[in-house]
Amino acid sequence: MSTDALAGLDEHQREAVTALRGPVVVLAGAGTGKTRVITHRIAHGVDTGAYSPGRVMAVTFTTKAAGEMRGRLRTMGVAGVAARTFHAAALAQLNFFWPTLAGDSAPGIVDNKVRLLAHAADGIGLSPDRATLRDVASDIEWRKVSMLSVDGYVEARPNGVGRLGVDRVVALQHAYEKLKDERRQLDFEDVLLACAGMLEAEPQVAKAVREQYRHFTVDEFQDVSPLQNRLLELWLGDRRDICVVGDASQTIYSFAGADASFLLDFPTRFEGARVVRLETNYRSDPPILAVANELMRGRPGALHLTAAASRSAEPAPPVPTVTAFEDDRAEARAVAAQIGAQIAAGADPGHIAVLYRSHAQSAELVAALADAGIATTVLGGRRFFDMPEVRQAVMELRAASVAPIESGFVDTVRDILRSRGLTDDPPEAGGALRDAWEARAALLRLAQEAPAGTTLRAFTDELTARAKVHDEPAMRTVTLATLHAAKGLEWEHVHLIGVAEGLLPISYATTFEQVDEERRLAYVGITRAGRTLSLTWSRGVRERQPSRFLREIGSGTLRAGGATARSGGGSRRAGSPTASATPRGSAPGPR
Repeated sequence: MSTDALAGLDEHQREAVTALRGPVVVLAGAGTGKTRVITHRIAHGVDTGAYSPGRVMAVTFTTKAAGEMRGRLRTMGVAGVAARTFHAAALAQLNFFWPTLAGDSAPGIVDNKVRLLAHAADGIGLSPDRATLRDVASDIEWRKVSMLSVDGYVEARPNGVGRLGVDRVVALQHAYEKLKDERRQLDFEDVLLACAGMLEAEPQVAKAVREQYRHFTVDEFQDVSPLQNRLLELWLGDRRDICVVGDASQTIYSFAGADASFLLDFPTRFEGARVVRLETNYRSDPPILAVANELMRGRPGALHLTAAASRSAEPAPPVPTVTAFEDDRAEARAVAAQIGAQIAAGADPGHIAVLYRSHAQSAELVAALADAGIATTVLGGRRFFDMPEVRQAVMELRAASVAPIESGFVDTVRDILRSRGLTDDPPEAGGALRDAWEARAALLRLAQEAPAGTTLRAFTDELTARAKVHDEPAMRTVTLATLHAAKGLEWEHVHLIGVAEGLLPISYATTFEQVDEERRLAYVGITRAGRTLSLTWSRGVRERQPSRFLREIGSGTLRAGGATARSGGGSRRAGSPTASATPRGSAPGPR
């Protein structure tokens, strides 16, 4: 096991993996193998006897990431490690200790905060629209994870929400809390608050938890909120066996309470902490990393990424391009044409993504790609295993697995999927039929890629397990995603559209801190790319200007994309892609 845990690591990864006693902070840049380091460090600790699996807690932010971590540890022969989200870990502790402390079962969990807010609004004579209710829900979440009282909330956000003045927002929050208490429910943020309160108020509970978990690892530490950090401190107690991993340049959830200062100040808060920097990038070619490094140059906590050993046998990697267009339709059509050319040249559609700041930018793009016959998947839509076509197919496969099969395993899967509508040739792109076809085709590929000797029952068990942790298969479709949704993912070819003032940075980013967050979003988008990166923007009817981030990157690391066409026909040469961009760090004025 020790050979497996240490094999294939570079010098700095090995340093992090072998630093088994905390405190340790791993500053891990994009594409530097942080999940590999986390799992190999745990496996190495278990193999050397430094860790007992049942006393390790690995904390992350999404159920999918936790599932991936458990899966990687399982393949390394390590079972029993608690790899969970903050909320899952806190809820498990509440459910375990609450009956003893309160003599009753733990409260239920609110399943729809916006719906409960609507009921609370009705009770006090308010009738805000759904968008306003969503914003109030977000404010409640932010207030709680920031550990602010209602008075503190008023001081921090005195302008209210939409057409609701701050007094009415406060009244609605109070009504929401009262209704929630009457129904004996907790929301997700209450779970963290209640767990922290339990640990602070009940010494025997804190002792039991600290006895159970001796070694902590926290992924994406740049995203922790004050409340999550407080809960972590309570779990840890006076011990120092903690390893945190993160990248300040990928802090893109400040609006939800994330505070990168906990990562940046870790060596100060934990005296003698070991600091390991991972800056060797295994994802992107050097020209893409040059763009990313220029964008984040001089920012707090920025790492300087360098590419791993170059592929000397391959041609020199292309320099990222920036292209201006007259309007959004021309931009979308040009991007669709470029993607079509990439696919024609042999690129797998599943290795191509188009990223943008907000979903509102995707309408022209979806139409242009459909017109070009290119199938797409929009991240943030229905989950793969929630699609009716997938659920039905999995049910039929499971039913078939209980009886002896006459043909081979893969043939049986193919026959069942054909009976559900899988054909040799896909339907036209852009409709529900194509979406269903792509989903069934993905299931067939999973069967074809299964290890030799896999049975139909084992295959359906694997599908069920993947569904539980949202481990979704890649479909051979071009991915469309917001920059927020793209975090943690990667593609060979990335097209980042809408790199213009008012879109990236977004129009409502008016302070230095808000613009800095937009810069980090752009950085996340850029570092998703492995081989090619194109940046585009359009002037549109409002005469947009190119994003200030293009000037910060500079023409030395980008090349102009050439002539551009109006959507209505005709063409003209794009102007300088960095012209009219404003200086680094300044806030956008009215547009």
